[in-house]
Order: sequence, then C-alpha cells, then structure tokens
Amino acid sequence: MRKEPNKPKRELYDIISNILVVIFAIASLFPLYWLLTSSFKNSSDVVKMPPDWFPKTFTLDNYVELFNNQPAFRWAFNSIVVSLVATVALIVVASLAAYGFSKLHFKGRNIIFIIFISSLMIPKEVIIVPLFQIVKNFGWVNNLNGMIWPNVATAFGVFLLKGFFDTIPDSLREAAKIDGASEFKIFYKIMLPMIKPGIGALFILNFVNVWNDYLWQLVIGQETQVKTLMVGIATLMQDLNPNFAYKMAGAVVAAIPMLIIYFAFQRYFTKGISAGAVKE
Repeated sequence: MRKEPNKPKRELYDIISNILVVIFAIASLFPLYWLLTSSFKNSSDVVKMPPDWFPKTFTLDNYVELFNNQPAFRWAFNSIVVSLVATVALIVVASLAAYGFSKLHFKGRNIIFIIFISSLMIPKEVIIVPLFQIVKNFGWVNNLNGMIWPNVATAFGVFLLKGFFDTIPDSLREAAKIDGASEFKIFYKIMLPMIKPGIGALFILNFVNVWNDYLWQLVIGQETQVKTLMVGIATLMQDLNPNFAYKMAGAVVAAIPMLIIYFAFQRYFTKGISAGAVKE
C-alpha cells in the first residue's frame, strides 16, 4: 500500500522555506531602504557609527536643495525623453525586423540574422570613438538626438522579439492571408498583440539600459542643460566636502522612474503569449 507523505514534515519544510524567502527578500530590499531613509537625514547622520536605522531628524532640505540649486527637473526631463523615445523607437524597429526574420522567407535570411546578432558580442566601449565621430558629423553632440538614436541601432531587441514571434503558429498567418489580410495588417493586428509580453520585457530592459547609460550620455551631453539625470547626479559626487544625504536624495530621484516603469510592465513577464489564439 502506498504511504502518504509525512504532512507535518512537509508543513515544517514549507514554513522554513517561506521564512528563508522573506529573509532574503528583506536583505535584497535593504539597500533601497537605506538609500531612501538616508535621503531624509543630515549628512553627518549618514556616515555616523553606529548608524541610525531610522532617521532621528527627518528633513526634506536635501530634496529642496537639489531642485533649487541644480537643474534637476531639466535633467529628469532629458532622461525621460531619451529613455522613452529610444525605447519606443527600438520596439518599432525591432518588432518589424524580428517579424521579418521569423515569418518571412527570403534568400540568406539565416546568414543575415547570424551576422546581425553577432554584433551583440561587440562591447559599446569598443565602438565609442567611431560612434562619436558619426554623431559629431550629424551635429548631435550636446543634443538629445545623439543620446537617443545610437541606442535604437541595437540587435538585442530583434533577438528577443524573434523568439516570441517564433512561438506563434504559422497557421495564424496563413489563415489571415487566405482571408485577404495584407502583410502589414497581419503584423499589426494579429502578430503584434500576441507578443505583448515580449514588448513589455523589452520596454523594461531597454528603458533601464538607456536610463543607466552613463558613459555615452557623459560623452555626448557636455553642457549642463543637456545632461541627463544620471550624469547630473554624478557631478554632485565631485565636491571636496561631499554632502552624502544630498547625493542620496539625487539617487532616489534617479531611481523613481525606473521603479515606476518596472511595476507598470512587470505583468508582461508572466503573461501568456498565444493563449487562446488557436482553438484546440
């Protein structure tokens, strides 16, 4: 006769596992908590030992000083424009290219795709000098265009979305063509809605990548009014007598848009791609 699993042991295992998960979750969130609470402290309280785990003197002076003494609103606006425009443009370009590589049959498709994806092995730092010369020739130095469009010319989005397109049955496209739908209508009306999880994932990954692209934005944006938030906040670190709480406030401001974008699009990571598209 088959023995039933030991229920008390299983319950104990579940309790211990849940406790460990909670402990690791708290440990991973602690740096964010420390960043946030430190931004409401005085500079001396940030570095004092033993530390204050909760601010004893709660102040908003760091945020007031940040926005009054620095063009932080302008930096934030620049970062949002650069990240958002670059990400939306990348999704448009990458989805079209990925659809072509996945569903259209043309000579040399696989070879072109391999060459295209091979560019992912080249670090951006290797091509930063010739890329700067190209941007300079376009007149995009100290211009947001110089930060936006080089981030659109990347193969990662094509590689990611092609995998999503490959999971969609070809029978859907064939049925649509029999019904008289054009290729663009098939792409826009049928295929694109089915890869929303991939688009959401790509939006988050690319938005965060462009938002944190410190080196390229530092090279292109040399004037104060065209700096992004990451570059502008980094300039606060150059003081001889640094105000650490002031810098913590800047880091919090730089982190908020990324958290908003993540929570807005995280559901697409687990959402089904083609659920219900083909009736069994």
